[in-house]
Amino acid sequence: MANIYDFTARNITGEECALADFKGQAVLIVNTASKCGFTPQFTGLEALYEKYKDQGFAVLGFPCNQFLNQDPGDEKEIANFCSMDYGVTFPMFAKIEVNGPGAHPLFQHLTSEAPGLLGSKAIKWNFTKFLVGRDGTIIDRYAPTTKPEDIAKDIEKALKA
Repeated sequence: MANIYDFTARNITGEECALADFKGQAVLIVNTASKCGFTPQFTGLEALYEKYKDQGFAVLGFPCNQFLNQDPGDEKEIANFCSMDYGVTFPMFAKIEVNGPGAHPLFQHLTSEAPGLLGSKAIKWNFTKFLVGRDGTIIDRYAPTTKPEDIAKDIEKALKA
C-alpha cells in the first residue's frame, strides 16, 4: 500500500523533492491560497510548525488556484507573500491542482485514502488539511474551517506514536 513517502513534488523554488525526506516525521499537508478567507490560517500553521518541529513535525503547504482564482500568483509571488505577510518558514511547494484529472498524485492518494464527508474524495476548498503519521499513513482529514490550533492534540498523539 502506498504512503506519502512514495511521492515527489516540486518545492516553491522549483526543485523536485522526495516526500521520503520527511520519513519518520508527523506531517500536516495543506492546500493553501493567498487570497482566501482562510488565508489567516497561515499564522496558526506556522505556530504549529514552530511548536512541534523539533519533535519531528512538519507542515507542507501546497498552493492551489482551483477555487475561485484565490492563488493567481506565480511561485515567487506566493513565496514572498507567505514569508512577508505571515512569516511562513515551513516548506512550501509549487502550485498544484488538488482535484480533477490534473490533480497532483499526492492529493489523489490523500483524497482516496481519507475521503471527506459522505465519502466524497474531492477537496471542497482551500486549507483542507491531512495529518500523516510518522509511518507515512494518513491519520485524519480536516475541513478548511478546522483551525490549525484545533489539530494540536492530534499532532501530539501522532508525535508520541
